[in-house]
Amino acid sequence: MSYCSYIQTITDKDNLHKVYHDNHYGFPIEEDDELFCRLILEINQAGLSWNTILLKQENFRKAYNYFNIKKVAAYKEKDVERLLNDAGIIRNKLKVNAAVENAKAILLLQKEFGSFKKWLEHHHPKTKEEWVKLFKQTFKFTGGEIVNEFLMSIGFLPGAHDETCPVYKKLIKSKPAWSKKK
Repeated sequence: MSYCSYIQTITDKDNLHKVYHDNHYGFPIEEDDELFCRLILEINQAGLSWNTILLKQENFRKAYNYFNIKKVAAYKEKDVERLLNDAGIIRNKLKVNAAVENAKAILLLQKEFGSFKKWLEHHHPKTKEEWVKLFKQTFKFTGGEIVNEFLMSIGFLPGAHDETCPVYKKLIKSKPAWSKKK
């Protein structure tokens, strides 16, 4: 057995990619705040390397109140300015504003569906194209690659691991019953 071709090509002195690959990438996330975290990290990765995001992940968590959806949705202009001045995260106004607006959108989804996770489950399964359309209607700063990576990283779209990767079998065992519906 060999690891996914991508992970084999990375020279990662901090071992961040391997830890993420082996323990997080493609695995279901149960908590809405963590789903929101992954969405915001994927949005912030746009135009940058995933290694940059992994190196700054803890800074993001602290800066965004550990991705507490209610707190981020309540951010005011002073909070946006604080984030734009935080060298520990990606200081892009469009991405920061998207985090606040997307938190507000998730609160509405939680009100209607009970949780962000249940909203995702309600729409499963969809093709990548259908997901992209839905995300663009619901969230800010969610293009095709962001939506694809977000959904693959949380197990809603296939392709996170090669079938020959030792993590693949572990991933298949972790899939909830709802993910297998056709």
